[in-house]
Amino acid sequence: MTNQENLDITRARGFSLQGIDTKNRKKAVRMEPEDRVLYYVSDKKGFAATATVTSESFEDHEPIWKHHREKETFPHRVEIDPDVVLEEADYVDGYQVGPTLEYVKKWSPDLWPLAFFGMLHIIPQRDFNFVEGELRRVNGDAPLPPKPAREQKEVVAVANGSVPSAFEMAVEKHRSKRRFLVSSKSRKSSHRRRNKRHR
Repeated sequence: MTNQENLDITRARGFSLQGIDTKNRKKAVRMEPEDRVLYYVSDKKGFAATATVTSESFEDHEPIWKHHREKETFPHRVEIDPDVVLEEADYVDGYQVGPTLEYVKKWSPDLWPLAFFGMLHIIPQRDFNFVEGELRRVNGDAPLPPKPAREQKEVVAVANGSVPSAFEMAVEKHRSKRRFLVSSKSRKSSHRRRNKRHR
């Protein structure tokens, strides 16, 4: 997932480089040549492009992309080559294809974007092939036979913008509330167990 501002930056650089934020370091350092990248644009709710990784992961702190935390430089980077790139007006509608993806099946159809909250996701091969097929169809490209791939190497890249979206803030609030409720329930359960032992 990315936003339009950061996708435009990547586009202006010829889709030659992708940076990943520090929160996703563990996933980013696993990226290697021939891994595939699928771009979901969060503020446009659409799938925009695919690319292929052409280098090992490396670290570089040169400021390129925008983030609401100024210290975030998306330092974990890989070189890429573009495969299918759509113009903004032609993005594949996320609300049409998103709910059908295997990766989002644990969410209700109207909440499927929650599955892509965060910057980098490893998604099933089938999902990647399906969305890339839709991108190629919109772009007027002939469909490609599926390539054999190593175990789930497709990723969705996310480059968060300078200001978190209302949707992202709502999700984080929802997650914080759930953590509080779970924590409260755990404390009550522990209290009941202690009382039971002292009877």
